[in-house]
Amino acid sequence: MSIQKTISPIDGSLYHERELDTTASIEKALTLSKKAQDAWKHTPLAERKAICEKALAYFLRNADEIGLEITWQMGRPVRYTANEIKRGFAERARYMIDIADEALATIEVPPVDGFQRFIKREPVGVVFVIAPWNYPYLTSVNSVFPALLAGNSVIYKAAQQTPLCGDRFAAAFAEAGLPEGVFQHLTLDHGQVARIIGDARVDYVAFTGSVAGGKAIQKAIDERFIIAGLELGGKDPAYVRADADLENAVENLVDGSYFNSGQSCCGIERIYVHESVFNEFVEGFRKLTLTYKLGNPLDPETTLGPLVKASAAAFARDQVAEALSKGARSLVDPSHFPADAAGSPYMAPQVLIDVDHTMSIMTEESFAPIVGIMSVKDDAEAIRLMNDSAYGLTASIWTRDKDAALAIGDQVETGTWFMNRCDYLDPALAWTGVKNTGRGASLSVIGYEALTRPKSFHLKL
Repeated sequence: MSIQKTISPIDGSLYHERELDTTASIEKALTLSKKAQDAWKHTPLAERKAICEKALAYFLRNADEIGLEITWQMGRPVRYTANEIKRGFAERARYMIDIADEALATIEVPPVDGFQRFIKREPVGVVFVIAPWNYPYLTSVNSVFPALLAGNSVIYKAAQQTPLCGDRFAAAFAEAGLPEGVFQHLTLDHGQVARIIGDARVDYVAFTGSVAGGKAIQKAIDERFIIAGLELGGKDPAYVRADADLENAVENLVDGSYFNSGQSCCGIERIYVHESVFNEFVEGFRKLTLTYKLGNPLDPETTLGPLVKASAAAFARDQVAEALSKGARSLVDPSHFPADAAGSPYMAPQVLIDVDHTMSIMTEESFAPIVGIMSVKDDAEAIRLMNDSAYGLTASIWTRDKDAALAIGDQVETGTWFMNRCDYLDPALAWTGVKNTGRGASLSVIGYEALTRPKSFHLKL
């Protein structure tokens, strides 16, 4: 019997282990999910909304306990983890509940004498949600809540690093009175995931993870006529113009680079600064970086925890070493952060200058507390460099000129364009990306489109 083990990055201890689901239990889950959805789709939307409200109340009531679990599972400092539930999770869940009536409403068309015509939005069926570990609840809520609100059933797979998330979702929905089988969670390996995706009872896949993972999802779909929403990698840029409020830009871009130890799909990984303010910006960035405290994430004073695994830190250290070997300069001495230790997941933040796009730190996803900062001579150079990427999730501009921000935003290849903010997801806007960042969209009214299918009614009276 196969066992899934979760090793805590805090101290390398075994935090949790559980058995993988069997072929028999997976078959039972798929059968039950399909049967339960047939009934759930006929449940009035008002009742579906009420159940989701009750589930949200469970999460908010248990946010501090859930936050501690997140810290142990993936290493984010405990001073922040409860807010994944209290802020972002709650904001997104409430928004998708609030707009459900509008998003799922029957679409009326202009009348024609002798006919009645309209378009209904019907649930797609069984939605398979494959969740990541870095923001396990914040990302899952994007799909789980609207899928259920739309009348679908959900099968949920938690990441190996954050297995307790599936238990929490199940407990929340059980307490809320969700009918049996409408939400289920499974513990699976990659082969089992592929087999479930290939099963005719699965109607939609929502995946958040790596580009390699996205390709595996697409391969598993093979010849089936279903869609997968894929939120994959990122290498999100920021551009600081000459007219920027530098204090505001520094404060927010440091936070955007280092929050969650840089393990955020929309975190800042590369910064381009107009040459006239480059030195001032870089010095401010360096000074603020030095105020962070790297250490045990269970300490409420810690602001920078370990990366999820030692191998993740090793990858980031290799990126830094490669950049230094090609002429980059580091502005932060790791010895300033005593907890930094080679071979461990505890890694000091790094600020590199004299970087260029021959260095992987400026082109390949780091997912770590490291950032390269380049000087640019004008908007055109910044646009060219921002677009010189295989990814396109978010990008930000820091300026006092809204017209310039809009004009530049029209030229940058990205899913979301920010002015004077970063590393944030507004649930009223579609969360989407371009290029290797994936395809599809979640949240907003648009987020309901992939979770439903149109059915036209054409009645001759």
